[in-house]
Amino acid sequence: MLFLTREKQMKIRYWEVSDKFWAAVAPLIPKTERSPEKEYTRKAGGGRKPIEPRTVFAGIVYVLRTGIHWKALPKEIFGSPSAIHRYFREWEHRGIFQALWAHGLSEYDEMEGIAWRWQSRESSGANPTDREKTRRQAPPVCGRAWCPVVHRRNRGEQA
Repeated sequence: MLFLTREKQMKIRYWEVSDKFWAAVAPLIPKTERSPEKEYTRKAGGGRKPIEPRTVFAGIVYVLRTGIHWKALPKEIFGSPSAIHRYFREWEHRGIFQALWAHGLSEYDEMEGIAWRWQSRESSGANPTDREKTRRQAPPVCGRAWCPVVHRRNRGEQA
């Protein structure tokens, strides 16, 4: 945070991941391990150290909450923006965010209760605005479910 103005520091702190939230997320994050079948050219521990998972998750939350581009992510705080985006794509592919959403829904259901029957589409049509419509719509004028905008013409003719 050395290179950022005071305003930007305050704005970034606002998007930090709390300890309570991280406690719910941490078990879902996969541990990265070296594959025993793969042959590596570098020894274990060589190269750049990976970014901490909490920092990666904080960067992802920052991007998703603020709507900034991945490349605009503050490098001084979160590390390489392309690395954060790579983690995002990998975690999204593994279903971590869907699992987090399901966990949040179940937690909310325990605290407040979700009216699942009301949320279902049992009492509605394909479109929620079709709920409990009793009238029948008049058939289209041309006798089909859809009507072309222009009349049929030979393909050889110019329009």
